[in-house]
Amino acid sequence: MHHTAIPTQPHSGAGIASFIISLAASTVLLIAMGIAEALESRPSGMNEESASAIMLGIVVILTALAQFAALGLGIAALVQAGRNKIFGVLGTVFAATGLVGTLMLLLLGALLEG
Repeated sequence: MHHTAIPTQPHSGAGIASFIISLAASTVLLIAMGIAEALESRPSGMNEESASAIMLGIVVILTALAQFAALGLGIAALVQAGRNKIFGVLGTVFAATGLVGTLMLLLLGALLEG
């Protein structure tokens, strides 16, 4: 009996990068949200002009930019020929979900302030 190996396609580097960046950015965003909640739950609340509030805002913006980069890399991985697309699909889905979540978070914050 003769067995032949099924040829496999290599994973896309852009897809792997997209997947890792989207997961890292989502994790950082969740941590930042937890820190913001902890700061807000203090009796004095969180001063919106404090250094910690400004840093949290910068972190949210940076995670959104990272999600945009992950989305671009994921799409690039999906159009590469001859590559396994699983990480490209996962990175694209996670980045898009993270971007929508970040947008909803920003909209919710704007609505609660106004």
